[in-house]
Amino acid sequence: MAYLETEPGRRIYYEYYPGEALPVVLIHGWGMNCRLWDTVLPLLTGAGHGVLSFDQRGCGRSDKDYADVSISSAASDVVSLANHLRLERLAVNGWSLGGPVAVAAAVRLGARCAGVISTAGATPRYVQAPDFPHGGAPGSVAETVALLRQDRASFLHGLAHAICARPVSDAVKTWMWSAFMENAPSADTALLDLDTLDQRDLLRGLAVPLLSVVGGQDVIAPPGIGRAAAELAPLGRLAEFPECGHAPFIEETARYGEVLLEFLAELG
Repeated sequence: MAYLETEPGRRIYYEYYPGEALPVVLIHGWGMNCRLWDTVLPLLTGAGHGVLSFDQRGCGRSDKDYADVSISSAASDVVSLANHLRLERLAVNGWSLGGPVAVAAAVRLGARCAGVISTAGATPRYVQAPDFPHGGAPGSVAETVALLRQDRASFLHGLAHAICARPVSDAVKTWMWSAFMENAPSADTALLDLDTLDQRDLLRGLAVPLLSVVGGQDVIAPPGIGRAAAELAPLGRLAEFPECGHAPFIEETARYGEVLLEFLAELG
């Protein structure tokens, strides 16, 4: 087990698997932890890629009592981990809320970032705007957090059951619920960021390839969000999984792996 102190007295948990091919940072979704990437990890390491994964602040084995638990702080933690491990060139792959974390981290990493994967990502926006018709109504995330705080266990149980559109086992749903239950209320701050997030300018200025993976049946991050990300990024492309919900890497692991490895091979 490895930890990195990112501010005095506060640590995040991480795992690093060295490889000869391009390292990939796996950034989990809101309230989850790095274990949710365990279907992807052997695909990447088996192809020779180095893999870095971590539990975001307030989640999993990372400290729960950070004062700053935000999308911006998570992106800074990606950079801190890359610096700590002396990774000079890497790709970032963010799932759900991890999508905007990956985009923000890519901007901070600059030329060190070879490419971005947004897997059912909540980027460029998660809520609607006059010129952005995708996502929920403005303020809807704050309403969601209020419901979450009334009955955390029941809310997260329902959320775990809503992630996948394709049939998955009860064990998988329980696995996701158990991951959710390890996050602390402090992690809700990052979720609240989605009410005001707007990364459209960041995506327009992204100088590296971006792959947006979209679940056609996603009820958590509606498909239009991911399609917009692919359109905004100058080197953006779309990989759509028509029958999948919010977790294509769990619902169609084999195809997801093929798409991901093909993209990484192009990055060199």
